[in-house]
Amino acid sequence: MRTTTSAGPNGSTPGVLGGTDLAIAATGLRKDFGSVHAVRGIDLEIRQGEIVAFLGPNGAGKTTTIDMILGLSDPTAGAVTVLGQTPRSAIAHGLVAAVMQTAGLLKDISVRETLELTGSLFVHRVSVDAVMKRAGISDIGDRRVNKCSGGQQQRLRFAMALLSDPELLILDEPTTGMDVTGRRDFWAAIRQDATRGRTILFATHYLEEADEYADRIILVRQGEIVADGTAAQIKAMAAGRTVRATVPGVTPAQLEAVPAADSVELRGEIVRIHSKDSDAVARYLLTQTDAHDLEIESRGIEDAFIALTADAQDDPTTTTAGETS
Repeated sequence: MRTTTSAGPNGSTPGVLGGTDLAIAATGLRKDFGSVHAVRGIDLEIRQGEIVAFLGPNGAGKTTTIDMILGLSDPTAGAVTVLGQTPRSAIAHGLVAAVMQTAGLLKDISVRETLELTGSLFVHRVSVDAVMKRAGISDIGDRRVNKCSGGQQQRLRFAMALLSDPELLILDEPTTGMDVTGRRDFWAAIRQDATRGRTILFATHYLEEADEYADRIILVRQGEIVADGTAAQIKAMAAGRTVRATVPGVTPAQLEAVPAADSVELRGEIVRIHSKDSDAVARYLLTQTDAHDLEIESRGIEDAFIALTADAQDDPTTTTAGETS
């Protein structure tokens, strides 16, 4: 039976052998693969009950960091604890579960059989019926896994992760394959779990999910944390606004002469200009071109992602956002 203290996700109490309110604590975390420095000194604290999005472009070090949190890889330097314990100890006590996008499933057995088989691995577990209801798959319990859609299989992985009633849940692209309704229902369930004390760390390429559902967003670039805050704080770090207008017959010379432009994007007759001085851009377009239907908007989470995670040598207008690796 777990050594426990204050109330946890489902009315149980968290297995806090170390007596800490931190779900994850990392100090000076580094990971090298030969001459490749995948993680370059990450300091990180995530408190119990937080929903945290962990984002960055390809090769940023996200997966390597998560592997160390899960005890799948040892750091080259630094230390990480999970619920006051070593990662492997926390996992051995059933306190941590992960939903990985590429996790394999046995295709020739049913959804219920998959959960019963997985549940047999735990000394303490939530009932199969309870996790099926929580994951929204009660109606497909008798369906063979190979007959489930991609979204249903992802919900099954979520149900499998809930079987041990974990206090820390790590999600990799959790809503891949789900439709809009499925994603909304999934995040509603996650929010309910967080209010009961469960901690959620997730990576996603749906940046709007991070914007809407995360309490905190952590951005990593080249193995280092470059931003950590609420969605509003992250967006505020990407200074400036976007000016969008329809500009018939605009010439390259006119675009090159736009004042205070950080970047200029032309698609047909639609011009999008990022600038820290949107008034100057708007004034130029309205007086020096045939622009109409002009709009000025604050930068969104995607703009912030690109601005904060693009390498110095990258063109920020072409950086691909969000894929987790």
